[in-house]
Amino acid sequence: MSTYENDLSRLVEELNRSVPSEAVRAKSASFHTVVAEAAKEGASDLLLIAGSAPILRIQGGLHPAKSSSPLTDGQIRDMLLPLLSPAQSERLERQRAIDLSLLRPPTGRLRANLHYQRGSLAASIRLLPAEIPTLESLHLPTSLAMLAERRQGLVLLTGPTGCGKSSTMAALVERMNARRRDHIITIEDPIEYQHTNRNSIVEQIQVGQDTPSFAEAVRAVLRQNPDVIVVGEMRDRDTIAAALTAAETGHLVLSSIHTNDAAQTISRILDSFPLNDQSQVRQQLSLALLAVVAQQLVPGIGGGRFPATEIMVATSAIRNLIRTGADHQIRSHITSGREEGMLTMEQSLADLVRARRITPETAVAHCYNRGEMNSLLGASLL
Repeated sequence: MSTYENDLSRLVEELNRSVPSEAVRAKSASFHTVVAEAAKEGASDLLLIAGSAPILRIQGGLHPAKSSSPLTDGQIRDMLLPLLSPAQSERLERQRAIDLSLLRPPTGRLRANLHYQRGSLAASIRLLPAEIPTLESLHLPTSLAMLAERRQGLVLLTGPTGCGKSSTMAALVERMNARRRDHIITIEDPIEYQHTNRNSIVEQIQVGQDTPSFAEAVRAVLRQNPDVIVVGEMRDRDTIAAALTAAETGHLVLSSIHTNDAAQTISRILDSFPLNDQSQVRQQLSLALLAVVAQQLVPGIGGGRFPATEIMVATSAIRNLIRTGADHQIRSHITSGREEGMLTMEQSLADLVRARRITPETAVAHCYNRGEMNSLLGASLL
């Protein structure tokens, strides 16, 4: 065989390796077909688990996809693995779980967690809106807009998985992007909403791709002249410590943490540190904290879901409670602090009932304090 023929043969082999086969394209297409059905049905999430048809989360409830039969482990692998890069595939096999974002042609993005259960591959996939939401479109309290005007300190968004923390954070970033001339750096795992530069410059760093960890990224961005730092999640002590330092040194820091209310958030942060360090952390937190916003999504009358929010603003009184360890008094200050922009979960739920967005029964089912909820609604409504 001539040199020309050898070179041509190698070129054909390389092209064959770089271009997906018809089988791979078909498998990938089946994934996009399921995603398209989920989007058409208005699902927020899609679950792929061996032995079950694709499961759609619609308005908080789980429903099997109408057009699919139960999936096998092989079918799920065929759907998902072609979507991964070689590095992602290697990481999945090594760590047995991986978070990533994917494009959802033609209109949006997906946040996916691939993992193993009972020895077979499974996935939990969040369908993200094509457009970055606004505080108004999310039906959030107007008082949250004031947080996007602050220049220094720590704002924490809390709540269970799927309560809308990421959307709220994206809405706050987009509001700052439109109204401020700042350098905004987000650190995410994975990147969910893609922000384009408007009045601000927005950099987005992905953990695992652009940086090894949240904590290392926060420490690094302090040398990158940021005005606003967004930490997707405070998962460990090192990240919490780095975020507190950033907030203390003249930056506005937004982050999220998995807790239910403001007082629990303070305890969760302190419990991340050794007992001997907690007094110093209390002092740091009392100086750096701006606000804690806890939220949950509750089913609305006639469909849809609405956010119920608890807002704690770090007033002088709240800072003193944090510094002195009187966390048990925080709730009473939130209850009486409505003029200062504070709101309890029960007050937020009662507001939604009065606006005829949710039923009294729904409010009671999602409240933290049933006695307070009954008092706010009045016995006639229950």
